[in-house]
Amino acid sequence: MFEVRIHGRGGQGVVSAAEMLSIAAFEEGKHAQAVPSFGSERMGAPVVAYVRIDEREIELREPVLEPDLLIVQDPTLFSAIDVFAGLREDGYLLVNTAKSMEELGVAEAAQKLPASNVAAVPATELAMRHLKRPTPNTVLLGAFTAMSDVVRIDSVFKAIARKFPGEVGDMNIAAAQAAYDTALAD
Repeated sequence: MFEVRIHGRGGQGVVSAAEMLSIAAFEEGKHAQAVPSFGSERMGAPVVAYVRIDEREIELREPVLEPDLLIVQDPTLFSAIDVFAGLREDGYLLVNTAKSMEELGVAEAAQKLPASNVAAVPATELAMRHLKRPTPNTVLLGAFTAMSDVVRIDSVFKAIARKFPGEVGDMNIAAAQAAYDTALAD
């Protein structure tokens, strides 16, 4: 089973990202679940969502405590909460930033992971360019598909199109493709 924890703030599409990642897995015939977890339900408050993907039916319903993947949509959360709690030694880290892990103050934690499993992608900048909105969720899903073989980029595109039909979906797909290309180049 592949487990994901997505950290962000209210308004960044954390819950939507979890839903789309699970739909992408369904597109590939896998079992998946997306579970939101809310604290204070206001714009800008920390939000976390969980995703599980497996070839077999998933019976777990609790929060993901030992994720294979951390997606950090807002790097200011590194100083607010223990984002790295439980991350597996061979896990993935995907951060929405144009800064280095050193500049973020998380280099020591990031260096414990395989180098190919750590990526920084300026997702908000890509979202602004393609969507004219600072929502990094679909952008980061595109970047993740370049880092692993858990789900394919075309499955993510289908999930985005289901969530955002029409022109909005097309813009989100373009943003995800740009992040995919950026992550492959790194």
